[in-house]
Amino acid sequence: MTIITGIATREGTADDNADAAKIYTMNDDTVGAAVVDGIGHGPHTSATVPLLAQVAARISARRGPLAGLLTAAELIADSGADGEEADAVAVAVRMYPDDDIAVVNWTGDARAYGWDGERLELYTDDHTVGAQLRANGVALEIAREHDNWLRTTLARASIGTVYTAGVKDPLVILTSDGVHDQIPADEMEALVREHADDPQALADALVAAAQPDDDGYRDDATAVILHRAAC
Repeated sequence: MTIITGIATREGTADDNADAAKIYTMNDDTVGAAVVDGIGHGPHTSATVPLLAQVAARISARRGPLAGLLTAAELIADSGADGEEADAVAVAVRMYPDDDIAVVNWTGDARAYGWDGERLELYTDDHTVGAQLRANGVALEIAREHDNWLRTTLARASIGTVYTAGVKDPLVILTSDGVHDQIPADEMEALVREHADDPQALADALVAAAQPDDDGYRDDATAVILHRAAC
């Protein structure tokens, strides 16, 4: 087996791209990957987030995605002399070419999906107040107003706030909210179905499909694809 990858990001309508994604392949073909979505567009965000993604991807490949995210978190755990260090949400994965389960860790509202050739399944749950309210039976229209309220972030990450999932599907998709919040679920599944055999085409299609909201705002959109396939 081999792991084929794709990666794409597109700047939104804000001043700069606060998303970043990295993929790292070890000499034994183990792959680590991460999507990091910076919070806001502060003075450090667009400069720091690529570093966070690089660290998370490399450590994920070698030590696993929990270690990857917690290591990246250490880079921004201190707010710095000006008190304006970057913060972010993130999702990371490690995939072995000869293991049928990929391990995913995440904090915040970055997501991981799996595709088995027939259905697209979400393996993560958003760490937002809105998601927590829905899980506790609060009316959807009320919960929806709290979807941008994060319960945890990368700078505050700990073992207790970085969740874990195992994905048995051969195709794993990591996204920032500029993808999954701005593409209808059925359209996203249709894109995966169409491009499942070409990870780079799928990554490109996902970030290109993100549409502006009613106010004309379009978030930064980022996707990483890992596909375990026969050589």
